[in-house]
Amino acid sequence: MNKALSGALIAALALASCESSREARLKNPAPCPNIVVLADAARFVEFDGDQDLENVKYSGEITSAEIACRYVGDKPIEAEIDLAMAFGKGPKGENGDMVFSYFVALARRDLEVIAKEKFPAPIEFTEKNRVVVFEDEVDKILIPRAGENTSGVNFEIIVGFNLTPEQAIFNRSGKSLKFPNLQ
Repeated sequence: MNKALSGALIAALALASCESSREARLKNPAPCPNIVVLADAARFVEFDGDQDLENVKYSGEITSAEIACRYVGDKPIEAEIDLAMAFGKGPKGENGDMVFSYFVALARRDLEVIAKEKFPAPIEFTEKNRVVVFEDEVDKILIPRAGENTSGVNFEIIVGFNLTPEQAIFNRSGKSLKFPNLQ
């Protein structure tokens, strides 16, 4: 009889636990902030001379950005992002260590930037290693909330490369490099 009673008690506690967990999810469904790769800063090309293919030193592109987050009650949102970038060494590039830079910004959705931080992307180019894939994880992003009813959809995390003014103009111009016909 004790086994039957303890089994019923465990089942009741489990059911109560599910209900309180379900209630918490309904109050705070916990969607993550949107992650955005800023179109004007999603890639860069560094030239040595005119903006021609034969004058490319280095190039880079953000190839993926993913977010995971968690929050409960009125606690801040804890987010982390995984980024993948590809870097290339062009005809005017040199072998050796290079450090490129990208940023992660937190903004209220469609409003102002709350915080922005720069991160390094150290890359080593060699004769055999002309294209390098770089993956990075930015964790411990704490997003303050006004209360437990403020969800992640009220925020955006924006990523992009830190560009020179010339690189930004090149990206915004819609120009692209034309590769030679390889037929």
